[in-house]
Formats: sequence, C-alpha cells, structure tokens
Amino acid sequence: MQKRVKFDFEFYFTNGGSLKGEDFRLDIEGETISDQALIDYVIADLRLLMVGQARILNKEIITEAHKRASTEKTGRRNRLIDLSHTIEAGLVTYKGLPAPIVCDYLSRENSRQFYEAGTEFQIGKIEMVTNTGTYLDCPFHRFEHGKDLSEVGLEAFTNLEGIVISVPYSETLAVTEAHLLNYELRNRAVLIHTGWDEFWNTETYYENHPFLTADAAAYLRDCGVKLVGIDSHNIDDTTGKSRPVHTTLLGADILIVEHLCNLALVPQTGFTFSAVPPKFKGVGTFPVRAMATVY
Repeated sequence: MQKRVKFDFEFYFTNGGSLKGEDFRLDIEGETISDQALIDYVIADLRLLMVGQARILNKEIITEAHKRASTEKTGRRNRLIDLSHTIEAGLVTYKGLPAPIVCDYLSRENSRQFYEAGTEFQIGKIEMVTNTGTYLDCPFHRFEHGKDLSEVGLEAFTNLEGIVISVPYSETLAVTEAHLLNYELRNRAVLIHTGWDEFWNTETYYENHPFLTADAAAYLRDCGVKLVGIDSHNIDDTTGKSRPVHTTLLGADILIVEHLCNLALVPQTGFTFSAVPPKFKGVGTFPVRAMATVY
C-alpha cells in the first residue's frame, strides 16, 4: 500500500519573518518519515534560505495513492548507500593483525560523580591498527615520502563521479585489463564489484579472494582514474610477496579503498563516491565511512 504523510509546519528565518503551512501532503517510500527529513525536503522543495528554527506539527501517516512520479524517475532526492562494514570489538579484518578493542574510557555510571543529578556522559576508548574495517590507502602507506592522510586534499576522496564494474568472483578471481575496457574511467572513482563481501567476517574471506592484476592497475593509472575500490580482502593478490597494484596506484597518487560492501545496490553510473578519513599526520591508512550518493 502506498503511503503519504500529512503535516503542518512552522519555519522561522534567521533574518526575520516566518513561513507556516497547514495540511501539506507528501508521498513517502516506506511506512514513516522523520520530522527532520520532512524539514529538509520542504526547505529543498521550496528553495528556502536562512531557515533557523523549524517545526513539524500534526504529522499523520495515511494510506493514499502517490501523487508524484517516483523519486527514482524524477531524481528529486538523492539516495545514500552505505558501503562500509561495521567496526566492533574483536573484528578481524586482516589475519595476523590485532582486532580492535572498543571500550569505555569513562562510563556513564562513573561520569555521574562529575555532573548534576540526571546528567551523564560516555567517552569511548578505541585501540586498533589503521587497517581495520573498510579503509582508505594513501601513498604514505606504500612509500616513505608519499602523501599521508593530512596531506591528501578533500577533493581526492569526496564526491567523486563513480562507476561500478562488476566482475563476479564466481567467474574469476583475477580482475584484468580486459575487464576494464569500454568504460568511461577518467577522473572517476572505479569500484570493482566482485560480491566477495558476502564472506565478510568468515574464514573464507581471508584467502583466495578476488584481486586486480598488475596490468589492470597500469591500465587504470594510464586512464587517469582518481580512486579505485574493491569489495574484497585486498586489491592485490596476497598469495605472494609482491604488491604491484598498491605500488602502481599509490605511486601515481591514486587512492585505494578496500573491504567495500553493498556495491550490488549501486548503479553502474549516476552516483558520486566519498570515503573520508580523519586528518592524521604520519598515517597512510585509516577506516572510512564510504558511501555512494545516487542522483
């Protein structure tokens, strides 16, 4: 059954004045929608500026046929797809590296001694190696004098035009140059969808995984891509000691994101990709919240 939301709103502007509406109706996908999502939608739909305090009133979900075309057809609202694995205590991302420790530095119970009655806080403590979860590699990871995370600009991993190239692990583990032909690659984030993420956090995930070949890495470099990601254990073949893909891509300042997931939900094109790490000095790898914005 299709659902709509009926609501009133009150918007107050930071430069004075207000705008109020009653009995507005809006198509929704799913069973409900948050007040904040409604606020964001109305502001965008009416192209309002300088909105300060905003309130949704008398919200009611009703069963009623949709009045507008699907947002997938109109492209009116962007859709966000999370491409990151969840990091939790004890997670093994790479065999031989220690699992993260996630615990309280200050528990809510212990914090009560510092604040008035009814007020408490939690401060967490995390101990982990930087190769944990879904993470980004920058040149410093491979090269002593390469750029570290603090030296890589935001434009290198934020809102990049993306393309997903599917090479199912059931067909081959080696992603070669031939798999990358006949695509528009220049200045894009190239995400290799193998489907290997279905084995995440299992023994199968760590060995005999999909990878890029040396010729594939050289081809991507020569095509001028911005970033390369894969939903596998490593972008290189880990059965030996050489790492030609890391060497080729990071040597050309092309970033790498490993351990992606949910690429099956992302269209081949028509999206941007972001994978933003903290701004650490002297660090070449760190977990990211990778995402696709489908427009």
